[in-house]
Amino acid sequence: MSSTVADNVKVNTVTNPKVNAAAIEKLITARIALLLKAPFFGNLATRMQLINADEWCSTAATDGRRFYYNSEFVNNMPLKQVEFLFGHEVLHVAYDHMGRRDKRDPLLWNIAVDYCVNGDLVEAKLGEMIPTALYSQKYLNWSGEAVYDDLYKKAKKINISSLAKQLIDQHLDEAEEGEGSDSDGNETEGDGQVKGPPKLSKQEQAEIRDEFKEALINALKSTSEENVPGNIKRLVKDISDPKMNWRELISQRVQSLVKDDYTWMRAGRRGWHMDAIMPGRKNKETIDVAISLDSSGSISQDMLKDFLGEVRGLMEEFDDFRISIWCIDDQVYNYQVFTPDNIDEFDNYEIMGNGGNTFEENWHFMRKMDIAPQLFIMFTDGYPCPNWCTPGDETYCDTMFLLHSTESIVAPFGTTVYYKD
Repeated sequence: MSSTVADNVKVNTVTNPKVNAAAIEKLITARIALLLKAPFFGNLATRMQLINADEWCSTAATDGRRFYYNSEFVNNMPLKQVEFLFGHEVLHVAYDHMGRRDKRDPLLWNIAVDYCVNGDLVEAKLGEMIPTALYSQKYLNWSGEAVYDDLYKKAKKINISSLAKQLIDQHLDEAEEGEGSDSDGNETEGDGQVKGPPKLSKQEQAEIRDEFKEALINALKSTSEENVPGNIKRLVKDISDPKMNWRELISQRVQSLVKDDYTWMRAGRRGWHMDAIMPGRKNKETIDVAISLDSSGSISQDMLKDFLGEVRGLMEEFDDFRISIWCIDDQVYNYQVFTPDNIDEFDNYEIMGNGGNTFEENWHFMRKMDIAPQLFIMFTDGYPCPNWCTPGDETYCDTMFLLHSTESIVAPFGTTVYYKD
């Protein structure tokens, strides 16, 4: 074992040193295989320190810096399944599944996100799927939140305990106030002895998240895109591309709809400094924009009011406009059309609805009402019910999704913009 490899391995209390030595050899061999066959995953897996966790973990786990493993669990699977296991842990960190759990049930969340990462690994043809792993074609390309909501609705009809037995890893919890982790990420007693799984503070999780984002970008840049899931490519693109403020992006996009001309009826300011009178600009066309407000239970009233304020600002920016607006959960509410003639009424616009959300209903409604806008903007958190698989008609009109959500969620078509306070 080279000094480089040895430095990346830490052994805690183990039941059988020989069993652990065999597990370490298999883990290192699997990482080397990934470096050769799937460098993107290999690079990210190799940066994690291998730590034996026989004392508290029956499968595997990661915090983004360390790969915890149960030696018997590793030894009982073929090498290609160990490659799959590394890919599984890498994607959990890449998608920030630990940070996105929020107040959801930990067990059901673990089940939901396992469906997501296993589906991506199967699509990427990485290694060999562990036979007990949770997998369903139904959940391919779903977000973890959407899978969770779907499972939650069926909780009384499905056997959660049976699904839990198919989990191939253990998710780590945040540290409670006053707790912390040592330099190896392990919760310790006063005498320094390991007593259980590591618990990370929010600050530690944020640091790991930033480290991993940089590692993601470097891994994708240094390898070909073969075997890289499409969700990862979109995630890296969103991380690395410079982002404008969402207000600027919307204003810029709406401005592009207007064809300008010049008129002597309005003097332009650009000639004032040289005592010249230059023509001003005038809008030749009416801007025609449709706006849908996701009013399902996950969207706060403050978010929606903030957005309505921006819409009011757009109205004041143009001489002529037609803005169609409605609220939507699983149906459309309070559809109204605003023009310069009734702009004052917009201040009393009422937000309605608080149920589930089906995105495709927007397009059914626009067809029914013969609404054909130059631009359709949907303000949402990106968690439709049942999922993104039926999101609407990308050919109907130019579309922009303004997401109040984690940046790992990307709309299936159109332009994705992220809400920032």
